[in-house]
Amino acid sequence: MNKIYSVITGTGSYIPENIISGDHFMEASFFDNGVKLDKENIEIINKFSEITEIVERRYACSDLVNSNIATLAAKKAIEAANIDKETLDHIIFCHNFGDVKTGSNRMDMLPALAAKVKAALAIENPDCVAYDIIFGCPGWVQGVIQADYLIRSGDAKKVMVIGSETLSRIIDPHDRDSMIFSDGAGATIFEAKESEEPTGIIAHKSQTFASHAALLTMGSSNNPAEKNGNTYLKMNGRKLYEFAVINVPQVVKRAIDKSGISIDKIKTVFIHQANGKMDNAIMKRLFKLYDLDSVPENLVPMTISWLGNSSVATIPTLIDLVLNGEVEGYKIEKGQYAVFASVGAGMHINAIVYKF
Repeated sequence: MNKIYSVITGTGSYIPENIISGDHFMEASFFDNGVKLDKENIEIINKFSEITEIVERRYACSDLVNSNIATLAAKKAIEAANIDKETLDHIIFCHNFGDVKTGSNRMDMLPALAAKVKAALAIENPDCVAYDIIFGCPGWVQGVIQADYLIRSGDAKKVMVIGSETLSRIIDPHDRDSMIFSDGAGATIFEAKESEEPTGIIAHKSQTFASHAALLTMGSSNNPAEKNGNTYLKMNGRKLYEFAVINVPQVVKRAIDKSGISIDKIKTVFIHQANGKMDNAIMKRLFKLYDLDSVPENLVPMTISWLGNSSVATIPTLIDLVLNGEVEGYKIEKGQYAVFASVGAGMHINAIVYKF
């Protein structure tokens, strides 16, 4: 008997043109606990790159806001899927800070960014329901899980899930951790497909560790002299690293076990691009849970070294780049299994097992 599955039919991404290297931060004044760091900036920048594997990141042009770059990615996804935009049943926009204009630090979330994208795409169909999800960096994965529920219920046949963010607008210039963040947008079209054999989204798992919410939140500038009242994205990098390495593998394992397939069938892991060394440690811990001592080569495509951490945009952008042959050494074959996995503010963790 055929079942309904959610399959990817089109992807698109927008990678900002502004390349921000370590030199961008050479004149910064970094503080920690209200005290100016006494190290040379070049030493701080090099140490940061060594820990995170980030060499460059991308910032959106000053005349673009989050919904603008999301629209650009959405247009590409609709074109790739070769669908009539009016047939979309839902647009789910995953972000965390809305539209933030350059220099304002003020977040604009009304109307919903999904509605702004729908208007920008000139979609007239009122049955195309557009709404936002605020779920930290795992937002896009959670949006995909919601899309799967909508499609499998029979209420939707086509859903576009967008992950887009302009983190460069809400970071503290006096916080060295701010060098991890970047801007970007990714959009994915999911369509209903009847199939006797499992395909598309096979299984998923999400968890929320609210007791650890303080690991990534909003706060005042590290510079005690700043009195403008702005709040910025703040994280406890060391504790977050420890939390992720311990807990993310457990959630990924639950998704894989729920899917009923063995881990050796997973050929690609699209993991949130948060920290290169952290992602490698997560993979090692995951395979250790299956009593395996090594991680297969070319399992985890990485873009963090040149794109940085664009929050909800990292996974859909990465998927789009890999599917279009733009990540060297990675190619997706029909019938292969993959995992989408993320961790972030909440603290939330989620994972999806997907069959291409």
